[in-house]
Amino acid sequence: MQLIYPAVFHKNSSGTYDGYFPDLDQCTVHGETLDEATNAAIHAALEWVNVELEDEEFSGLPPVSDKEDIELKDGEFIRNIAFTLRLFDGYDE
Repeated sequence: MQLIYPAVFHKNSSGTYDGYFPDLDQCTVHGETLDEATNAAIHAALEWVNVELEDEEFSGLPPVSDKEDIELKDGEFIRNIAFTLRLFDGYDE
């Protein structure tokens, strides 16, 4: 299953990039370049979802925000982050 969540990034004064997912609670990333931050975001989002799926109180993945509904601060921009989640047999038990 492919999932796509928006991530908000901004460039720091040092030239590095930080980002976060508005829909994935406390899922943040950092990278020396935008490419590194984007790759970190892919891995962080996948890890976030995997941890949530392992939680006994899991009630479903959070809905995806529309880009138009995300309030951006100065210098922030949105990139959609796509990742593939593989569900194994027995997941729905």
